[in-house]
Amino acid sequence: MAAPPQPVILPVSGSKTVPADESQPPVATPAVRSFLNHITTTVRSGLSDRRPWSELVDRTAFSKPESLSDATSRIRKNYAYFRINYFTVVAVVIGISLLTNPFSLLTLLGLLSAWIFLYLFRPSDPPMVILGRTFSERETLGLLIVLSIIVIFLTSVGSILISATLIGTGMVCAHGAFRAPEDLFLDEQDSGGGSNGFLSLLGGAASNAAASAVPVLAQARG
Repeated sequence: MAAPPQPVILPVSGSKTVPADESQPPVATPAVRSFLNHITTTVRSGLSDRRPWSELVDRTAFSKPESLSDATSRIRKNYAYFRINYFTVVAVVIGISLLTNPFSLLTLLGLLSAWIFLYLFRPSDPPMVILGRTFSERETLGLLIVLSIIVIFLTSVGSILISATLIGTGMVCAHGAFRAPEDLFLDEQDSGGGSNGFLSLLGGAASNAAASAVPVLAQARG
């Protein structure tokens, strides 16, 4: 009598959760966040030092300058007092110009993003690979510089930025020339700090942010 067929037993392997790829280097998102936080904090601190806008647009303080030297002296004194307001006006003019040209705005944002994520806060290991070709950090920097030159000088971005800056500067100079500064309180600190202005403020913000991002970036590169 033939023995009944034995049931076929299939081996069952225990399910195992596949962990995430640990070989992938961490993205330097904390460094970017720290950079942006420091920039935002410093800019807010600088804007808190601006003069009241009512003083800027006080109609009773406007008068025609007596001469070119008087206009130059007024511009210098008003800049020392209203420098944060003046830089805000120029920034607003540039922002409006970019908002009215969406293509230029998107192009500029794309360029800034390329610098941030492909060079400033990108881990050096593994190297960047495009179309099967590996690019070193120096080559990446060269490509970004060439891309920046193309975007700034061969597209409408550069002309928009230059024209908006000239318009904003013209508005500031016109206001400074016709705004009589006799009622303004200018101490030595304000007069001495006028040459640096808001640009040094932004430069300090960038330096502090970059310094604070170094440890996080070094950890990401490791």
